[in-house]
Amino acid sequence: MRKILLVIDMQKDFIDGSLGTQEAQSIVKKVTEKIGCYRKEDVYATRDTHQENYLETSEGKHLPVRHCIEGSAGWELHPDIEDALSGASIINKPTFGSAVLADLLQEENQKEELEIEIVGLCTDICVVSNALLLKALMPEIRIAVDASCCAGVTPESHEAALTTMKMCQIEIENHAD
Repeated sequence: MRKILLVIDMQKDFIDGSLGTQEAQSIVKKVTEKIGCYRKEDVYATRDTHQENYLETSEGKHLPVRHCIEGSAGWELHPDIEDALSGASIINKPTFGSAVLADLLQEENQKEELEIEIVGLCTDICVVSNALLLKALMPEIRIAVDASCCAGVTPESHEAALTTMKMCQIEIENHAD
């Protein structure tokens, strides 16, 4: 069984930029260490990717904070994460869940059974979206989220997302119960 790590949106804007939080800053070292436990060909990362017209989009109207504008400093991966990801696959995604990533992993799962671990930001938006998308496409594979390597918009919404994923048979690891 091939073990895959997904690193979701560990970008400057979510860590110490326009939407950054102390909780996001606190997981950088743990995520970097986690990446080091996997072969580079088994690591996939996403980058939230918006364009200059972000505030005119549906998402921008609901979250009117410019962030992760392609090519901007905030769109870049955190430098420690970028170094750790050297040689890994990076996928730009224009929305919360990545259909491109899901399709790619579904194809990989047809060749060899996968087990997927997910870490990153934000637990309550992009992590939960990708986890549920993958679970819907591949209900029989093990999908886990390392709670100690994730952070939400708020600690409360982080916990709510972990509960939602657990209810949908996504395993939650390293959760301080």
